[in-house]
Amino acid sequence: MAATTLFDKNCTQCPRLHQFLVEVKASYPDYYARPVAPFGDEHPQLLIVGLAPGMHGANATGRPFTGDYAGLLLYEALYEFGYSNQAKSESLSDGLILKHCRITNAVKCLPPQNKPIGSEITQCNTFLAAELNTLAKQVVVLALGTVAHQAVLKAYDLKLSSAKFAHNAQHALPSGRTLIDSYHTSRYNIQTKRLTKSMFFDVFRSIDELLKK
Repeated sequence: MAATTLFDKNCTQCPRLHQFLVEVKASYPDYYARPVAPFGDEHPQLLIVGLAPGMHGANATGRPFTGDYAGLLLYEALYEFGYSNQAKSESLSDGLILKHCRITNAVKCLPPQNKPIGSEITQCNTFLAAELNTLAKQVVVLALGTVAHQAVLKAYDLKLSSAKFAHNAQHALPSGRTLIDSYHTSRYNIQTKRLTKSMFFDVFRSIDELLKK
């Protein structure tokens, strides 16, 4: 995996994303509107990889999955399974603490229409690779959605064809780690019932079993 820093709050390597953040900051002066850092335990047993900051969520608050719809089910699950001290994540000052868990994104900056392009995913993958390289052995990596799943494989220099994305599917990673997939906790997936609370909690039950091994 590539060697680099884990995060750069001043990164402007992707011109399209940088310009978009400049425009967003002009429209929403109170928004964070910068690359969003990983959040949680420095030595996690579970690393959750999302897609990218949401416009009115992490991009506004500066913390992954905080203040937007996609974070509702995620933080409820984290609380239910003992990874968080509270079930909601609303702002940086809400007192939330993650235990044995960290949340990061495949792309650290808000993309237009929530859709990063391939070159942006590749550029930001060096940060994800560096972060994965710091993990202890037998850590579980939870990928929320196909883009996150593929970003994890890319960070390990694995072929995308080596592990097919499927909800609650498990894939062996180097160094004894395991990748587990879930549909993203997006508003669309939840409202269309593609992802239900029961389905998402089943993923966390699978994670519990993996961490007990």
